[in-house]
Amino acid sequence: MKILGINGSPRKNGNTRTIISCMLEGVQKAGGEAEYIHLPSYHIEGCIGCEKCRKEKRCAQFFDGMQLLYPKIEKADGIILGSPTYNYNMTPWMKAFIDRLYPYFDFSQQRPGPYSSRLSGKGKKALVFGVCEQIDPKEMGYTIVAMRDAIKVVGYEIFAELAFPAHFYPGSVAKDPSSREKAESAGKAFTASFQGTIA
Repeated sequence: MKILGINGSPRKNGNTRTIISCMLEGVQKAGGEAEYIHLPSYHIEGCIGCEKCRKEKRCAQFFDGMQLLYPKIEKADGIILGSPTYNYNMTPWMKAFIDRLYPYFDFSQQRPGPYSSRLSGKGKKALVFGVCEQIDPKEMGYTIVAMRDAIKVVGYEIFAELAFPAHFYPGSVAKDPSSREKAESAGKAFTASFQGTIA
């Protein structure tokens, strides 16, 4: 069982990283294979809507870090998407990543018309979480919702949506045992959902 932990935060060692690391530790403890990905390190261009991929079934516009991630996405059984809240939404790095999954869609000739994703029906699942400074999770706005709805239509079953409020300063999660335990338990449960067992 292969799980990708995808970090949309520009901070390499911030709270989002700590949460994902705890989740991936849970994945490994439950018998899964884990891989960590820091999106800003991959230099992913934003989709420009050229739609070349509608015909070629791949992104032929940019030969950037996303080309390294496509094979990993296809091989992974599950993904963990984590982003801090930027102005009530996900970060631009996470948004660029999700937008660049567009090549997986198959469209009809009719515009607008029906469409489907080639990642659908493969048993892929996603765990989505957001991090915000404020105590009230409502302050995350659309962070979790936007990631959840966008990745669901690409073909992922949403396993869980988690909020980690009241975290801003680097090291905040590292000093919070409850958040770390929550993250590790989520990683274990996520892995167990593929195995049909309780971790």
